[in-house]
Amino acid sequence: MIEVRFHHAIDEIPAAAWNALLPDDNPFVDHAFLDGLERHGCVGARQGWRPHHLGLYDGDCLIAAAPLYLKDNSHGEFVFDWSWASAYAQHGLDYYPKLLCAVPYSPVTGPRLLVGQGANANQLRLALIAAVHAEAERLGLSSAHLNFASDEDAATFADNDWLPRFDWQFHWRNDGWREFDDFLAALNHKKRKNIRQERRHVAEAGVHCEIRHGDALDDAEWHALHEFYLTTFDDKGNYPALTLDFFRHLGASMPRRVLAVLCRRDSQLIAGALLLRSATTLYGRYWGYREHVEGLHFEACYYQGIEYCLREGLASFEPGAQGEHKIARGFLPTRTRSFHWVADPRFCAAIADALKSEARMLDDYRDELATHSPYAHAITHATCPTPSPPNC
Repeated sequence: MIEVRFHHAIDEIPAAAWNALLPDDNPFVDHAFLDGLERHGCVGARQGWRPHHLGLYDGDCLIAAAPLYLKDNSHGEFVFDWSWASAYAQHGLDYYPKLLCAVPYSPVTGPRLLVGQGANANQLRLALIAAVHAEAERLGLSSAHLNFASDEDAATFADNDWLPRFDWQFHWRNDGWREFDDFLAALNHKKRKNIRQERRHVAEAGVHCEIRHGDALDDAEWHALHEFYLTTFDDKGNYPALTLDFFRHLGASMPRRVLAVLCRRDSQLIAGALLLRSATTLYGRYWGYREHVEGLHFEACYYQGIEYCLREGLASFEPGAQGEHKIARGFLPTRTRSFHWVADPRFCAAIADALKSEARMLDDYRDELATHSPYAHAITHATCPTPSPPNC
């Protein structure tokens, strides 16, 4: 008999047991990443992210798990459902709390239903979805959600009553290039010229960029990276949830999967970006600066990362959510997916209709983006077909 348990902190689950269920080395679902968020004050009741992690057990053996939270708001999710919450409020109903399977503050596609590599993996994914559904009903919640699903997780939602939703991010893929000049040669003349000009502005400003891994950063550099992060969030009017201790924790707990782009003029650190990586993919995360230099954002956040991928043999670079300006720098639209269970059949039907309309607009948007490809010859990222929302 499989036993369903919910945990109010990730450290109630041994790290080795959790990590044994991961299908790859995606850093965002690693026990150390999630534990760092909780241990260093980034998630909790104050932030509206109350841990409610799901484990399936065979006796005392953890056989499946999912990062799960009771959400009291929609901050830090990057799958925007503010209009759904507003509709509930207008009808005098509570949208929050809701149940969310996701990685806080991380719009990164990856595994959410953690089931290991056994022959019964799909059955365990179905059991996890059923457990999330049952818990949302038991608690009388408005809804349950799973954000930024992997291909394997997304396939599990076929033919059930969860509403599919998608959006676009801009990702870079290595098309067999060995050096940055090979990548540039694949671009059309205008885009190639613009990138070289942006990089020249940085060099002529006397700024030098270097990449160092987490175990090679000193305390002053961690302070500076966190200061840059705070400044960027403050400039955009957003809440900076991540603490300096969390940044340090990443460097200590996953030192070779964390790296920083450090930008200096003379000996002064004037800008920087913090990134994470897996065996195949580089993930851009947090950027900021003390001094504005033309082109430096693109150098630190895109070109240094592309060069790193080419040196290290990484297949892809995901620099973060949104940003059409990334297309001109070699990043192409890639589909991201989420799934949503809505308890009230009236709201479920209304949301399903809205998602159908949204999907049509997003497909039209993708067609428009395709006309702005920076490449001299067609390069496309594999995308899944547009899903059709089920009837509620």
